[in-house]
Amino acid sequence: MFDVCISIVNTKERSEVEQALTTLLADSVNSKLDIGIVVVDNNSNEAIEELENKFPNLITIKHNRNMGFGYSHNRAIEKMPARYYFILNPDTEFPVGQNFLRKFVDYMDAHLKIGLAGPRIFYPDGTLQYSCYRFPTFFQPLYSRTKFGATKVGLAATHDYLMKDFDHQTTKPVDWVMGSAMFLRRSAYEQVGGFDENFFMYAEDSDLCRRLWENGWTVYYVHNIFLSHVHVRASAKTSGVLKSIFKNKFTRIHILSWLKYFFKWRGNRKYYV
Repeated sequence: MFDVCISIVNTKERSEVEQALTTLLADSVNSKLDIGIVVVDNNSNEAIEELENKFPNLITIKHNRNMGFGYSHNRAIEKMPARYYFILNPDTEFPVGQNFLRKFVDYMDAHLKIGLAGPRIFYPDGTLQYSCYRFPTFFQPLYSRTKFGATKVGLAATHDYLMKDFDHQTTKPVDWVMGSAMFLRRSAYEQVGGFDENFFMYAEDSDLCRRLWENGWTVYYVHNIFLSHVHVRASAKTSGVLKSIFKNKFTRIHILSWLKYFFKWRGNRKYYV
């Protein structure tokens, strides 16, 4: 069994996948960890299997169509036994010398009640990227995508949702962390059943964290372990709500996931921290 399995899903980001793995493994040279990698390819038409020759302990899973975020990561986790799983987006980089994976393994080994944790995340220009949140209200996506977000009510709701009252320089329990970088304990994954595959994309990270809390695990934001993340929002590439709904399939997927999420958790407005 590996100490850590890195799980990455590729759609058409082979160069980003390679860059993320190159920087992470360069940072992990002295970690003394047994590290495995699973790259799930969702019909990218890229020669993703070539990565097996570039990185040790890397295997690929190829799908003939895009199966979505949660489904793909679940297949990766099932493929490679490990004590911990690092769910990672391709558009990430790691500063050499931090020993990212070693620090996370040591932290999780010392805090056995934590089921999942997320690192501090920066944009490539060094500015903070909000990556830990309070669970959203029903109208939060509306505030995030429309002019209602500029109203007094919208600004207050978004401020609360993004935890802007928190300086992000302290390690603490949070409701949920962004799915671009999640460090997940195997036993917690097995207890809750992994990502809910009813979500093709979006909301599955919040849903997983909520189910962990419901099952007695805690979710943490760890401020002194960090990475860089571009964070391209595919659902926000088309301006204007109506125009985006008709022209951007990711907007439609986002809305559908939002509705599924709130139907699933209807009546549950609990905040855990």
